[in-house]
Amino acid sequence: MKSQKKEIGLIAAIFLRHFIATITLLIISLGLYAQDGNSGITAATSQVKSYFSTGTSLMYAIGAIMGLVGAIKVFKKWNDGEHDTGKVASSWFGSCIFLVVVATVLKSFFGV
Repeated sequence: MKSQKKEIGLIAAIFLRHFIATITLLIISLGLYAQDGNSGITAATSQVKSYFSTGTSLMYAIGAIMGLVGAIKVFKKWNDGEHDTGKVASSWFGSCIFLVVVATVLKSFFGV
């Protein structure tokens, strides 16, 4: 009986040591992931700047697709003899110009 209690106490002591060592290593490793706030903001800024040119190209591509769709719609209305062809043409053309202007203004505003 005494031997079993001694063995259980030994197992508990070993478990406690391992548990404390694991917790200590976890606490130490959490400190390694911390970084300076300025370096994190600088890294985020550089990533956003690298995505901006891709986003601008995407806006130009969307504008081109909208221009094609608008041209087909205006051509169909013109062939059907509808009277609001000029209004539809100016709205589609205006939306394409808006996309190009917005992309250019944002690019120059943020200095990217």
